[in-house]
Parts: sequence; C-alpha cells; structure tokens
Amino acid sequence: MAEQEEMTTAERIHADIPGWGVDGDPGSRPGVPMLLKPERRGGAHWERPERQPPPDFPVLKRAELDELTPAFGTAVPPKGLSGVLRRVAYAIPENRVPHVMLLLVADRVDVLESRVFRSPAKSLGAVLGLVGGGWLLGKLRT
Repeated sequence: MAEQEEMTTAERIHADIPGWGVDGDPGSRPGVPMLLKPERRGGAHWERPERQPPPDFPVLKRAELDELTPAFGTAVPPKGLSGVLRRVAYAIPENRVPHVMLLLVADRVDVLESRVFRSPAKSLGAVLGLVGGGWLLGKLRT
C-alpha cells in the first residue's frame, strides 16, 4: 500500500500499460541495442566474403565505407542530374537528413529525366505549357 501511495497520479493511471515509461531507464529501452555499435560475431565459414567483380561504371556506396560491400546492385547505374544528386547524397553520412532528402529529390529528377528522354515532344509541351508557351506548341503542330 505504501508503494501505491508513493506513485504519482500518472504512474497509477499508466501502471497497467506494458512498456509505459521505457524511456526512463536507458537499460530497458528497446532501441538502446540499436544505438550501440554492433560487435563482430564468430561462426562464419569465411574470414572475408567472396567479392563481386568490379563493374565498368561507378557504383555508389555509403560515405563510411572504404570499399564496396561484397554484394551490390548494378541494375541502374547513376546517370544525368539524378546521378549527380545521388553522388552528392552518398558523400553525406546516412544518418543525416540531407542524405535522405537528396536521394528523394534524385528519385523525382530521375522520373522527370526518363519522361523527357522517352517522349521529348510531349515533355517540351508540358514545360512550355507551364511557362505560358503552350500556344507555340499548337502553332508548331499545325
């Protein structure tokens, strides 16, 4: 009963909610293990994994890495303005907001680039329409 009297009103209200107040003690926070640097574990049958052969074009990697990871994707190499934005983004550490924002912008720019290269006349019409030159495209079509 003495323990119940020492509890504040908020503690009494939330006492039956599992996990309430876990941010109070860092030892009981579920995210704490993720905040620590991971330790190397044994048990692998190799010291270093087999490496992929290096591609003929640049592959982007995190700023923290000295070399490429053992497995990496080569389906879409960086190209154009979106590739430049991706190179800048990967020079910034992953835990920074500009890294993520630049990658999002690069995705949008890549979509625009692909649309422009797929149908340049249609894209030119959209751009001219946005800046008030739609009438010029109409004159060119007739």
